[in-house]
Amino acid sequence: MNIYLLFKSLHLISVISWMAGLLYLPRIFVYHAENKGDNNTSEVFKVMERKLYFFIMTPSMILSWVFGLLLIHSIGFQQLGQTWMVLKIVFVILLTTYHFYLGKILNNFKMDQNNRSHKFYRLINEIPTILLILIVFVVIFKPL
Repeated sequence: MNIYLLFKSLHLISVISWMAGLLYLPRIFVYHAENKGDNNTSEVFKVMERKLYFFIMTPSMILSWVFGLLLIHSIGFQQLGQTWMVLKIVFVILLTTYHFYLGKILNNFKMDQNNRSHKFYRLINEIPTILLILIVFVVIFKPL
């Protein structure tokens, strides 16, 4: 069995799962913000948000990093000096920062301290899409 292809497959599965959560959680925040006054609905959203963040997104993020680092190890750490790899890592760090920012927002909703409108969550929902596009193009085309 080719270990590189195994790591690559597991990396892609992890990234797809992580991206699904990064795209879905802000959408739940939109609905949560729109239903601010309804305590029953708010409690349902809190459970959904917590389970998505802690049971799907965070493990997927960790596995994405682990398998990504194993891939770098497989191809050699000299690849870290290539511009495309540096760009990819920068974009993945931004995606990771965004992940933890969503965790902060989740905590605000948990403590009923959300002060953002549904429009804000619709706007930040575009961030992972933009970063995903940049990452895919950098990895496929390896510019510079």
